[in-house]
Parts: sequence; structure tokens; C-alpha cells
Amino acid sequence: MQVYLRREGIVISRPTVHRYMNRELGLLAVVRRRKPNYYKGHAHKVFPNLLQQNFTAEDINRKWCTDFTYLFLSNGSKRYNCTIIDLYDRSVVASITDKKITSDLAIRTLRKAIQSQKPKCQQILLHSDQGSQYTSQEFVDFCVSQGIQQSMSKAGFPYDNAPMERYYNTLKNELIEMHCYYTDEELTSSIEEFAYGWYNHGRPHSYNDYRTPYEARCHS
Repeated sequence: MQVYLRREGIVISRPTVHRYMNRELGLLAVVRRRKPNYYKGHAHKVFPNLLQQNFTAEDINRKWCTDFTYLFLSNGSKRYNCTIIDLYDRSVVASITDKKITSDLAIRTLRKAIQSQKPKCQQILLHSDQGSQYTSQEFVDFCVSQGIQQSMSKAGFPYDNAPMERYYNTLKNELIEMHCYYTDEELTSSIEEFAYGWYNHGRPHSYNDYRTPYEARCHS
């Protein structure tokens, strides 16, 4: 299998990349902390999987995916990030980090996405897992009030929300695991700079034919 660095016009095999990274540069893997346990709350309503792993969108702000991930400060205390990405170009449209993983955090993130994009909300399909934050009455009622249609992954099937899994892997591999964060302000600022700056405007994405999400969005 070959790696195509299209922006630089370079074709190189994965074993060659691996050899240079490990043997020549002495780069080593970073081992992540164990995933913490989540509290499983009561589901007000569970929605069918309307997305059905169709991770393409014909227009901007038609299909959004969202999820939570855990993070740590240097003292070991946990923090949680909620992010929403647009499947049209994989751009991050909202991201908020907080101390608790709650339906309120999910609602604030969705409200932030709506305010930043100002889309026709009745045409948005929002896909998530079946976490209690997304099945809660508060979150369901907020989606109804905004005309947003919910879709949910089958329980225990992370591939049903694969774009979010990929984004969080990128966030942790390229940012979180490379640094220590001593305060909430440092962590939040770093994530927002990564998401809205580097990820949206500077990092080529294979889904966009190796254009950045911003380039794909602007040339739609």
C-alpha cells in the first residue's frame, strides 16, 4: 500500500514511512490513559439509525455528527469535550470542553453550532450514539424546538459514528497526548485553536481529496 502526499507530489510506501519514523527518527508511540467509566443514565427516547453509515452529504449543514470524549489535566482530573462536525467536509462547527459530561454540555454545543452556522435547522440530521446526554428529555426537547432530526448509532457499534471516532483520534494523537495541561483555560484554548484553526484551515483531509475542510467548504 502506498501513501500519496498529493499536495507535495510524493508517492511513498507505508513501510518506508514506518522505517524512517522508528529507525531513523527514533519516534515512539504515546500510550493513552485507560478510558474512564461513564455513568449510564435513563433514556427518555432512543432514535433509529437514519444515517446508516452514509457519511457523505450533498450540501453544507445537512448532516452533523456529535460525540463526547474524555481528557485529563496534568493532575489526573477528568474533563470532557463535546464536538459537532459537518459530514459535508468534516469541519468542526462547534466544540466545548467542560468538567462534567451532561445533557447541558450537549445542548450548549449544539446551540453553539447553530449560532455559528445559522443553518436551516429543519433540514439537519444530527447523528450521535445512545448516550444518556443525547437521549435525555432535555436534549430531545431542544432538538425538537430547533427542528433538528435525531439519528443514533446502534448500541456498541462505534463504526456507526466513524467520522467522530476519527476526529477524536486525530485530536488526541496530534495534540492532547503531546502536551500537558495544567488548567482548564490551557486545555480549552488549545483544543479550540486546534479545531477551528489547524484542523479546519490547515490540515488536509483525505475525504476532501486532501484539501482542508475550509478549502472544501469554500469551493462547494
